[in-house]
Amino acid sequence: QVELVESGGGLVQAGGSLRLSCRVTGIAVSLSHMAWDRQAPGKQREWVARISSDGTTDYWDSVKGRFTISRDNAKNTVYLQMNSLKYDDTAVYYCNAAAGPDDFWGQGTQVTVSS
Repeated sequence: QVELVESGGGLVQAGGSLRLSCRVTGIAVSLSHMAWDRQAPGKQREWVARISSDGTTDYWDSVKGRFTISRDNAKNTVYLQMNSLKYDDTAVYYCNAAAGPDDFWGQGTQVTVSS
């Protein structure tokens, strides 16, 4: 059974930092395409950052230079380091794993940035 569990969200002031974690069981993050998405109130879910099985990373324009996605294969965990947070980063952040034809999602973790 595949499970993704996010943690690390919370309330932070604008300009601050948070690190989100996504602990994965049932599949290997090193063999999967992992991503972080987010959904703000009243808005559609949007892709934020991703790391491919070969380690290639990519970011949505609005977070480039501020967010960093990484993974620890030994811990089977994916991280999202978020720096210089802005009010517009407020959202529920979801971890996603794509393994072959299957997609898996976590339950999400709330990030709230106060202005």
